Amino acid sequence: MSLDSGWKPERGRKPTEMHFWSNVFVLSAVWPCALSVTRYSIAEEMERGSIVANLAADLGLELGGLAQREVKLDIFHNKKYLDVNKKTGELYIVEKMDREYLCPAKTTPCFLKLDVIIESPLRIFNIELGITDINDNAPHFRRDRVELDLSESATPGERFSLPNGVDPDVGINTIKTYRLSDSEHFTIEIQKGSDGTQYVDLVLTKSLDREEKAVHNLILTAVDGGVPVRSGTANIIVRVQDTNDNPPRFDKQNYTVNMAENSPIGTLVTKLNATDLDEGVNSEIVYSFTLYTSEKTQDVFELNPNTGEITVKGTIDYEDMTFYEMHIEARDKGTHPLLGRCKVVVHVTDMNDNYPEITIQSVKNTVDENIPVGSVIALVGISDRDTGNNGNVSLSMSQPMPFSLNKSSERLMHYTLIVSGPLDRESIPEYDIKLVVTDAGTPPLSDNETITVHLMDVNDNAPQFPQSFYTIRVMENNAPGALLSSLTAFDPDLHENQYLVYFILEKEIANTSMSMLFSINPENGNLYALKTFDYEIENEFLFHIEARDSGSPPFSSNVTVHIIIVDQNDNAPVIVSPWRAQGSVVEETIPRSTDKGSLVAKVIALDTDSVHNSRITYQFLQVTDATLFSLDQYNGEIRTMRMFSYRDPRHQRLVVVAKDNGEPALSATVTIKLSTFETAVNKAYSDMTEVPLEYDIFSDLNLYLVIGLGSVSFLLLITILVTIVLKCQTPKPSKAAPPCRNSVLSERNSTIADSTLVSNDAYWYSMFLAETRKGKMVVRQPVPKGSRYIVSSLPRGTGLTDTSDSAASTLQVRRSNTNRFYANK
Repeated sequence: MSLDSGWKPERGRKPTEMHFWSNVFVLSAVWPCALSVTRYSIAEEMERGSIVANLAADLGLELGGLAQREVKLDIFHNKKYLDVNKKTGELYIVEKMDREYLCPAKTTPCFLKLDVIIESPLRIFNIELGITDINDNAPHFRRDRVELDLSESATPGERFSLPNGVDPDVGINTIKTYRLSDSEHFTIEIQKGSDGTQYVDLVLTKSLDREEKAVHNLILTAVDGGVPVRSGTANIIVRVQDTNDNPPRFDKQNYTVNMAENSPIGTLVTKLNATDLDEGVNSEIVYSFTLYTSEKTQDVFELNPNTGEITVKGTIDYEDMTFYEMHIEARDKGTHPLLGRCKVVVHVTDMNDNYPEITIQSVKNTVDENIPVGSVIALVGISDRDTGNNGNVSLSMSQPMPFSLNKSSERLMHYTLIVSGPLDRESIPEYDIKLVVTDAGTPPLSDNETITVHLMDVNDNAPQFPQSFYTIRVMENNAPGALLSSLTAFDPDLHENQYLVYFILEKEIANTSMSMLFSINPENGNLYALKTFDYEIENEFLFHIEARDSGSPPFSSNVTVHIIIVDQNDNAPVIVSPWRAQGSVVEETIPRSTDKGSLVAKVIALDTDSVHNSRITYQFLQVTDATLFSLDQYNGEIRTMRMFSYRDPRHQRLVVVAKDNGEPALSATVTIKLSTFETAVNKAYSDMTEVPLEYDIFSDLNLYLVIGLGSVSFLLLITILVTIVLKCQTPKPSKAAPPCRNSVLSERNSTIADSTLVSNDAYWYSMFLAETRKGKMVVRQPVPKGSRYIVSSLPRGTGLTDTSDSAASTLQVRRSNTNRFYANK
């Protein structure tokens, strides 16, 4: 393992382990440094499972506690290359590492930095893993085929650059030298640059001869310095270029051609053919006239320099010249061109050699597109100097057009060109009328003349919009002056007939003119909003826009524009129920005897936005007891989830938020202060006794106590009823009976659920039962002097409560002067 300069191992510390795998030497070492970095060195391409080092020993960790602690390693290049064996504390390889992939830069040492993270407690160790190179890559060339073109006149000693080989390995494993296959004409020389890169030159050692060997095939080999040695090859193909040593040669030295006079321009006279035995540019031939060819002949005939074709480019007149003589040379394109010569003689044959003529005597080149049919455009005359059939000429148009020719004079052969159909500048802005005159000779001769007629624009087209109806969506709260759309019409006319002006056709909505709401640029049709729109006030507009051209008279067209205002969530919900006089606090009261599921309050909120933005949901923002109330998120109803108990506060605070469905959502809140109160029966009883009621939560034990108390009360009631019956059957004396301690007051009505004891014994017996039931019966204070209180309570199992209308009656008995008891509810 190599150490960086300035990095020294701690005194007394030595490498802990050395491992050998597959003849590859791997050194695992630990040297603490100033930065507390642990460094190891391994060779690339080590097999999976190979041990790098013992982290437990190197980092001073106990193997017994390592298995219970979480050990994590960094993941680099999206792969986990290393892992830690928690039983042995060894750092081992789980994925092969390629130094060329992990460290592409050849000049930079390959170090992988990772952190070992151990939890419980947290400890982090910095590790640097050095990856050493092995000779696992063979040299190769970026181009495995190189083609060179060398002239056979090249001199020995000339040099030619060859491509370099590439080897991703480093050090001694990279390319060391190059070799060239055996050749008597070539060798290589290796040059080394300032950065150590080797460059290869191909050197010519012997002159080349294309006729002897036209192509040389060489093999360039790049060899590295690794063990074992690896190499790569590239094919070098050298093509020998020819020198110009053969002149062009014609098939004939003299050519004779018969040519009729007045042959059409472009007529082929003959095609010359010269050949050159050389290759490449040395065999490419250029034909030209020599100085021995007269200028007049060159004016009549044309020689193609590339193909050797001689064509007619002027008039051949038998009366002017009966034969033409041309001297032609063929020259190759070599550096030092060679040439060959020949002679061409053309004999002219007498024929119909006078072309007919066309004379334009009067013409209107510019007319209005609405010119009437039958109007004269031009006067045309024709003539021919020949006689007989060769002098008989006729005039015609080359193709059908909305024009026609009328012969006005048979003797003078004059024609009038007239309009034969309607003209439309937008379809065809101009006409090229080609007039052709032909004689009756053999072969016939002809001539032509072209008359160009330009059509002037007339305002005959109205502007056209691409659409007949525009729907434009505008987000509300738009900025005044915002561009809404561009309504552009098209007019195929020209100039002022094409210049369009845009208007908004006036229309009032709620005494407001459209021009006060919208504006259109009269030049380009850009439509703007002049004010900020509110969806809640007005959500659509319908009006017309007119486009008018500047012609005379002007034409116009209009289009319907439908403006749709798109809603934004710009209105927060407003809570309309429960009603609040001031602020956002509502006070409500509710009996403590309210059953489960009872409606406590209903929150109603309204939103003036569109349907989507005005969908409101309700939820509690704050609630004193989340188990006591429920809120329907859609209709806002607040209901009780259970009955009140004596532990529940008398005052409850509910904060409800109403939120709309907009983006972003808006909301409103209401605070409901809920106060509970006792029912009328308990309130009256409380006023008499001045003792507060107590409640308890119902349980299974209390159920058994209630059943026992009910049984005892039932037996006592039977005993009292039997006693009353017996007393009623005994004859009564005429005077009032003395007070009886066990007097009984009968039931007030049939709806009272239990009997009431009226004696002091019965009172204290009830007190005893109350103590036994641990508070299930409502316990009152001792009976005041001069009065007796009879207290009874029905158990919850009967379905009645102390505060309900069907609760058992509480009777107050007073002793009167007649020693009778009166019961009051």
